[in-house]
Amino acid sequence: MRKTLLVLLLSLSAFVLSAQIYPQAGADWAQVRPSKHGFDNQQMREIRRYVIDSMNTTGLMVIVGGECIFKYGNVERLSYLASCRKSVLAMLYGKYVENGTIDLDKTIGEIGITDHGGLLPVEQKATVRHLIQARSGVYHQASTSGSALDNPKNVPERGSKRPGSYFLYNNWDFNAAGTVFEKLTGKSIYRALEEDLALPLGFQDWDIEKQRYGGRLKRSMHRSYHMYLSTRDMARLGYLMLREGRWNGEQVISKRWHAEMLKEWTPRSQMNPKSRRKGAFAYGYMWWLYKTKEPAFKGAYTARGMMGQYITVLPALDMVVAHKTDAIYGRKTSYVSYRNFLHKVIAAKVKSE
Repeated sequence: MRKTLLVLLLSLSAFVLSAQIYPQAGADWAQVRPSKHGFDNQQMREIRRYVIDSMNTTGLMVIVGGECIFKYGNVERLSYLASCRKSVLAMLYGKYVENGTIDLDKTIGEIGITDHGGLLPVEQKATVRHLIQARSGVYHQASTSGSALDNPKNVPERGSKRPGSYFLYNNWDFNAAGTVFEKLTGKSIYRALEEDLALPLGFQDWDIEKQRYGGRLKRSMHRSYHMYLSTRDMARLGYLMLREGRWNGEQVISKRWHAEMLKEWTPRSQMNPKSRRKGAFAYGYMWWLYKTKEPAFKGAYTARGMMGQYITVLPALDMVVAHKTDAIYGRKTSYVSYRNFLHKVIAAKVKSE
């Protein structure tokens, strides 16, 4: 009996896996009425009014079960991804860690990573793993703003924290992680993004010529790797993550690396500055991990970027949300309004059951 039951369960799992829906290369997502996936159509229309009245959204898609149940704005336009770039870099790292090209436990001193004025001996002991955890203990100026380094009150004295011992959301770490990636792989982040993600996932709007580095290189020699993607291609990245790295029969990112990225390397109680400990998030490898008691957020995680860029994955609802506020318009969408949007969508599902 047990053997028969196991066979039935395995057969069911294989059927569910084979039945998963993926958009075709270069083709639009299938669009369906929300009710197909258990969401109330009227409530979703009301949510659209909320987006128009209360958010500065320029592109938004909600994907459930591989189909689009909600779309708003210009989802084709390429625009600035902000700090979501870091989560994308984490996705790229896996292939090269697993084939031995990148050793996460090698120190930046061994690799030859330095910066203007040099690094302290203790800072040189930081590993590549510490960089992608935001735990390097290196508090050199970053070439770009948008992290804890912007406020000197949040930044420990250089050399005061042992690498690995202290989390600080720190653009020096993230930019140096980009330098390490390019140095060890011998290819640009953008070329890797094209070869390892854009082409396998069939991005609709990818343009390598629109990607460009940034940063004030007189402050730090480590450039930021700005990315410009469309909302609907962001949704493909989120859907790859939802499917644990699998895309239409191909394991694009290994399950092992997927789990490694989403491991709770920094629990909420260890976030810095301390004000972050009151928030909803822990931290993995450059992904924010939801830590709330709400059932819909069980196992959920998100990429976050300034001004309102999000790729949010909610496995409990088989859902991906891709949200854009195009920086060119000088507007932003607050996290509070985005969080309210998520809760409204979740409520539309709960009330329909």
